[in-house]
Amino acid sequence: MIANIVKPGHKTRGVLNYLYGPGRANEHTDPHLIASWDGFAPDPGRDSEATLAQLTTALDLRVKQARDKAPKEHVWHCSVRAAPEDRPLSDEEWAAIARRVLNAAGIAPDGDSDACRYVAVRHAEDHIHIVATKVRGDLRPARNWNDFLRADKELVAIEKEYGLRQVPRGDHTAAKRPTRAEQEKARRTGNARTSREHLRTIVRTAVSAATTAAELFQIIEGTGALVDVQHLPSGDVRGYKVALNGDTNAQGEPVWFSGSTLAPDLSYPKIAERLTATETKLTEWTGTTAWRRFAVAVDQTPDHLAHDEDEAGQAHITVLAEALDALPLVAPVGLRPQLLQAATVFERAARSRIRAPHQQAQATRCAVKAVLREPAPQDGALLTIVLDALLLAVIAAQHWHRTREHHQQAEAARQTIPHLRTAYRATATEPLTTLRQRGERLTETLRRRQENTLRRALPELAEQILAEPGWPSLAATLARAEAVGHKPTALLTQATVRRETDTATSLSEVLTWRLHRLTDLTAGTTSSAPASPSAAYRQTNTRQQRRTR
Repeated sequence: MIANIVKPGHKTRGVLNYLYGPGRANEHTDPHLIASWDGFAPDPGRDSEATLAQLTTALDLRVKQARDKAPKEHVWHCSVRAAPEDRPLSDEEWAAIARRVLNAAGIAPDGDSDACRYVAVRHAEDHIHIVATKVRGDLRPARNWNDFLRADKELVAIEKEYGLRQVPRGDHTAAKRPTRAEQEKARRTGNARTSREHLRTIVRTAVSAATTAAELFQIIEGTGALVDVQHLPSGDVRGYKVALNGDTNAQGEPVWFSGSTLAPDLSYPKIAERLTATETKLTEWTGTTAWRRFAVAVDQTPDHLAHDEDEAGQAHITVLAEALDALPLVAPVGLRPQLLQAATVFERAARSRIRAPHQQAQATRCAVKAVLREPAPQDGALLTIVLDALLLAVIAAQHWHRTREHHQQAEAARQTIPHLRTAYRATATEPLTTLRQRGERLTETLRRRQENTLRRALPELAEQILAEPGWPSLAATLARAEAVGHKPTALLTQATVRRETDTATSLSEVLTWRLHRLTDLTAGTTSSAPASPSAAYRQTNTRQQRRTR
């Protein structure tokens, strides 16, 4: 159950006109009063003799009496909506919920004879609207400070008592949602997303690729977006704002968005913290093994989340989001839609109330930026290894957020997993087939040896793994590792000790890719064409614009 308290207004009649009207899309059916301050308020919905003017006059009585002492914006308007899967609530139940919300918000405390005047109107099965005038009977203003948080806390109790869906609560770190006007403008212009959402993706991806502020703004401009950078008298950057080229207001001027209005972590000071933590270290990550270093760095994320302090854990989740933002720039074209969806959904999981010390995750951040400056992997095995590591890291992030009761972040991580699994399956088929064929060609003696190795290292999981279709791939990997001088038993033990295996759909596949990350069995599988972050970004953004416009 969700409450939405809108910005206070000064036109009581205007709000009532909307509540008792047909709605913006004729969605209002049978609007009627279910509760009021005294139980006798006129109901224009069910009483043919009652009028909106009468109801407005009754609600505004104390406002008129208070004269200049009344708040200028005296209309308090709150909607309360049930979840789609919740059972239908009766008018009596909705009325009781309305009174509890009013009490919690401080508008009409229980037993207060001088409480504000209010009405609750129902015009749909799943929600009600509460309208009150913020002048008490003693002509003093309402005491509704912090009303949303208190009302939301009451709704948590209501959900439990009424057996309704317990909606994940946020911590006020979510990105601002597009306004209704922005959504309607997007529909009119034939865009699947609003300008705010499109710009948020542009800036987030640019941050994942850039190493300096200058490069950041250059990459954004390379997408065709407009950038206006503000400077301090010293010449240092104070902030920035962005706009989509061609997106104008009624005066024909660009519709600008500051970074902080796109998302809390996209303000310039927040971006500068991340850039500063990276710029002096990037040179340490150059070379032909950038993709392997990327895979290894991401592979260590679950360990950091399990053992580091909360602040460091949050830093690694922030970088994990940057990795997801960056990957569509260099991934094969067929994978990009799923990877873009994964990055978009995981964006909510990147922020919490815990402040991230970004220098503690600089190695992973440098690895993310390095792969954008190195050739993309030619062999599907290396990309599969990266996707497998990202999938495990997102699962770990979901668990990390869930144990800290970061409900929205945990849900965002959960919704990211199917997109990554789809991308993983698409790229894993060919390398797994190759490995399975190698495993099936092993001699009987060598195959027996790998089975014995598995039983010694993982006695409780051995039979399950041996029965899986992926066992020949794992056997081939163990044989390869042994041939280049590794000890298979020790590798298997290390691979399972470092990670949980309960969430794996195929233990043999998980272990296959973990062994590849531990032993670098895919070295030298990169193409010969160097990657350019700016060029890759322009290419990906162009394709994305074609899909959304």
